[in-house]
Amino acid sequence: MVLLASCKNGGLFKKKQDKSSVTGWNYNDKNEGGYRVNKSKEQGLGPGLVFVQGGTFTMGQTEEDVMGDWNNIPRRVSVPSFYIDRTEVANVHYREYLHWLYRVFDPTDPANSKIIEGALPDTLCWRSELSYNEPLVEFYFRHPGFNEYPVVGVTWRQAKDFCLWRSDRVNEKC
Repeated sequence: MVLLASCKNGGLFKKKQDKSSVTGWNYNDKNEGGYRVNKSKEQGLGPGLVFVQGGTFTMGQTEEDVMGDWNNIPRRVSVPSFYIDRTEVANVHYREYLHWLYRVFDPTDPANSKIIEGALPDTLCWRSELSYNEPLVEFYFRHPGFNEYPVVGVTWRQAKDFCLWRSDRVNEKC
């Protein structure tokens, strides 16, 4: 028992301190200057995202153009690393965004109703002159059977607003 107590205080169970390579003093030790160094954390990965490593590639035509058309001159392009969704944005996720808009913006206020109406996808994108797609026009976005299907009829602006909303919601949990 005495041996374990002496080992605990003396060295076997002593926590290793990080030391300064310049002064030799221990970091985070109030007896040796009290300089605090916080541990670094890895960047958290958002839900459903995958990391894509950036790189450099040659963009443009690399083979000789037989027709002599020089409108596509090859050049090196660098793309930074980024995160991308593992799958497309599903109907259920976009409806979650619309639900949030209804909660935050009062739909009875005319100014707010324009915001909510501006976020609704265009379900008429399914209509075509020579085809019968009325069930898709009526049910594709809202029917539970299509929950995990990709959302369609969304403009670039709507997609950008959804991405900003999603980033804000994910960062609220951090």
